[in-house]
Amino acid sequence: MSQLKLDRTKRWLVVLDRVIAAVTASGLALVLPLSLLLFLQWPLRDLLQAYSREANDLAQWLFALYVSVAITYTTRNRSHLAADAFARRYATAKRERLYRVASMCVLLPWSAFMLFAAGPMVMQSVLQLERFPDTYNAGYFIVKSAVGLAALLVLLQAIFDVFRGRDSESR
Repeated sequence: MSQLKLDRTKRWLVVLDRVIAAVTASGLALVLPLSLLLFLQWPLRDLLQAYSREANDLAQWLFALYVSVAITYTTRNRSHLAADAFARRYATAKRERLYRVASMCVLLPWSAFMLFAAGPMVMQSVLQLERFPDTYNAGYFIVKSAVGLAALLVLLQAIFDVFRGRDSESR
């Protein structure tokens, strides 16, 4: 009976890992259109004298989505900035335990709080299909939704990191 429960947990973790990997990998593709839009703002404003504000607004929500995904991507690959000067001296098993404890004590509560605190704001913005306050262009609700997306991805990654087995420690 406990082996069946363990197998279900492992399958659930594999699915969770694949979903997070797919979302973060697809989100990283946003950097190319974001760069193009930021590049085009000057010619649109100065040469064409049109659509630069629209390009800026679109770039803002692409940037918000990109950052919300990039946070989890860097955490998954352990390529983010970290204050681990002392931990680098520890054995791998000890570092993994510290990583799990940090995920459980810092990332899980923080992301749950962010979802709880930002949830009403995000829902209201999405339901109203909120527009950018300066230009009244559509899509500002996407910028606010990125807050919820970032918190959700961090929460899911922290859950995965806390509950994964030792055999899946290398991704």
